[in-house]
Amino acid sequence: MNKVKIGVLGAGAISGIYFKNLTKVFTEVEITAVCDLFPEKAKEAAEEYKIPKVYGTMEEMLADEEIEIILNLTRPNEHYKTTKAALLAGKHVYSEKPLAAVYEEGAELAAFAREKGLLLGGAPDTFLGAGIQTCRRLIDDGFIGDVIGAQAQMVCHGHEGWHPAPEFYYQAGGGPMMDMGPYYMTALVNLVGRVKGVSGMCGKGFSQRIITSEPKRGTVVDVEVPTHTAGLLQFENGAIGTVLTTFDVYYDRQAFLEIYGTRGTLRVPDPNGFGGSVSLLRPEDGSFKEMPLLYGYAENSRGLGVADMAKAVRTGRNFRADVQQTLHVLEILTTFEKSGREGRYLELTSPYERRTAMENLPVAGVLD
Repeated sequence: MNKVKIGVLGAGAISGIYFKNLTKVFTEVEITAVCDLFPEKAKEAAEEYKIPKVYGTMEEMLADEEIEIILNLTRPNEHYKTTKAALLAGKHVYSEKPLAAVYEEGAELAAFAREKGLLLGGAPDTFLGAGIQTCRRLIDDGFIGDVIGAQAQMVCHGHEGWHPAPEFYYQAGGGPMMDMGPYYMTALVNLVGRVKGVSGMCGKGFSQRIITSEPKRGTVVDVEVPTHTAGLLQFENGAIGTVLTTFDVYYDRQAFLEIYGTRGTLRVPDPNGFGGSVSLLRPEDGSFKEMPLLYGYAENSRGLGVADMAKAVRTGRNFRADVQQTLHVLEILTTFEKSGREGRYLELTSPYERRTAMENLPVAGVLD
């Protein structure tokens, strides 16, 4: 197939792995342009990954008729306006998570893309990796019976100790539920199905944070968003899930995700990764046993979702990290806080259907 041309908007911390994989791993796409608020970052990326065009402004890049997909790697609170601008320019858009900072903005973007006949979707695409796809296969094939529950935890003390510019994690669109929650909620809806409603409670353990990483070491950041959220999920199939995301807790284990069934329990690998260990406990075994990974893309394969979108652009099929998924996940994330404010259980309105599972193909970097 003819390669799908991609323009990358944003050359910050997360961009490196996208540039690497979209230029070296996934062979059906081509990055033709890059743009960043800091021109030197865009130029560095262009030089390292041999990208032919560097644009000084978003508007200039969006006017490039050669570009078919905009890969939106801007900060979370900028996703709505930048994605909308790209859609207005007639581009398909794959956005880093979340889709938008509030559900209403996400719903507007989804409706606009549908009206214009454009593809819209985004991160995370870790659910397409070997780990979670193996878990989906085990669940779909009945290894744990009917799913009756799930438990998800993301426990850490924030990102100001390692990230070079961590302020946005504590501003609108940030916080542990909006930052890390998408990995867990995306994994859960892919493994269990649509969420019918949620209950949540939110808190803030610290009103300020001190950056200890370079180059902003010593900078004090005001915390504007909840940094400790606990919630309940009621899935449409009757299963009940519990979730905790926090930037307030000192702990030695960050990721925890389990799925409970009538015939066994499945330990899911860290949903922020593509591979990891999958363990299954069935009563006849008496203990957890590690299962072999059944699919490819066990390494850091960010960009897999973009490549899947590109295949959909050419073939007309559905793509897996589409907007019905990112919008449903966004509604879950934002409704936890709304539920906490209102002190009640809230039903969700966004539809969701799981897309097809991944297929193993003989050539890495080429999708079905």
